[in-house]
Amino acid sequence: MSGLADFQNSIYLQGLGDVTPSLPTDLTKLEERAERALSAQAFGYVAGSAGSEATARANRAAFDRHRIVPRMLRDVAERDLSVNVFGTAMPSPVLLGPIGVLSIMHPDGELAVARAAAAEGVPMVLSTAASYDMEAVAEANGDGPRWYQLYWPKDRELAASFLGRAKAAGYTALVVTLDTFTMAWRPRDLDQGYLPFLRGIGVANYFGDPVFQRAVGGPVTDANRETALLHWIANFGNPSLTWDDLVFLRENWDGPIALKGIQHPDDARRAVDAGMDGVIVSNHGGRQVDGAIASLDALPGVVEAVGDRATVLFDSGVRTGADAVKALALGARAVLLARPYAYGLALGGQAGVQHVLRCFQAEMELTMALAGISRPEQIGREILAGH
Repeated sequence: MSGLADFQNSIYLQGLGDVTPSLPTDLTKLEERAERALSAQAFGYVAGSAGSEATARANRAAFDRHRIVPRMLRDVAERDLSVNVFGTAMPSPVLLGPIGVLSIMHPDGELAVARAAAAEGVPMVLSTAASYDMEAVAEANGDGPRWYQLYWPKDRELAASFLGRAKAAGYTALVVTLDTFTMAWRPRDLDQGYLPFLRGIGVANYFGDPVFQRAVGGPVTDANRETALLHWIANFGNPSLTWDDLVFLRENWDGPIALKGIQHPDDARRAVDAGMDGVIVSNHGGRQVDGAIASLDALPGVVEAVGDRATVLFDSGVRTGADAVKALALGARAVLLARPYAYGLALGGQAGVQHVLRCFQAEMELTMALAGISRPEQIGREILAGH
């Protein structure tokens, strides 16, 4: 038996002593609680999406449209949710997706997330835009599994330096985000004139990099801080990238590579043809293109296009363990959880992130069992109504 669902029993047992969880066990309630706890700027940055936020709403609506059809008498007494993706052993098909500038949620930011992930054995995907540099996060993560997410800068030497540092710090897989070569129109941030990077938050990996420092005349201090920020602005994204540039990734990273932001089947095919190991079906949680296709609606077409030639992962709109089951039913190998753990971080630091992970995985196991499924590989489209 996997034991992930035992978290439910521990809550009930603590209840006998009138001890109840300090955070909601319905993870969809975390956002409202976090809004009350955070500054308007910090909450708006994490919770906000592009334009009218229609894409974010579509992400959730897509999950609501798909309904699980439970099956009975399937012998689910012994359950095992463990999977292996890109050589990374996981207790369940769940990773912590990359979120930048997490120190605006909690002073310990990515360090607390790294400790929580290691404690639960769940892989963390570290954002290039982290508040703490990748070496410090790796130290906090210890022996925990970790992947690195690259925002591909214009400066190729800087990009190569990021990848070399990540490899040296024990990040075993590379996630390359394609959909954020420029910031989208985000009214929640615009209305407050708030971009954390311009305040020196989320630039630790840049400011601490030897290539970056060489370009700005040495280590970043008060004296050259403005120069450093201007150099960051000039290099953050690269809108000139094409499929031909993927060769650079293979030349500078010898581990698994997944492209994040894939929504069209043809792009998935091109990724596989270019030798990528996987794709992540994602619309960046609705943060980049207003009115875009829901990530879950894009998933089946990408899975069909890729077949068994590469691994398909999924994010955008995932809030509950049942959501994860639906994404796996539509062909994802694993899901990346994002905003819920950021809210858990804001409300409880490391313990808040661990609470989110335990709730999410327990609900996932229970949903599977009650639907007649004991292992992730048994999940297929037939568990969803209309398939």
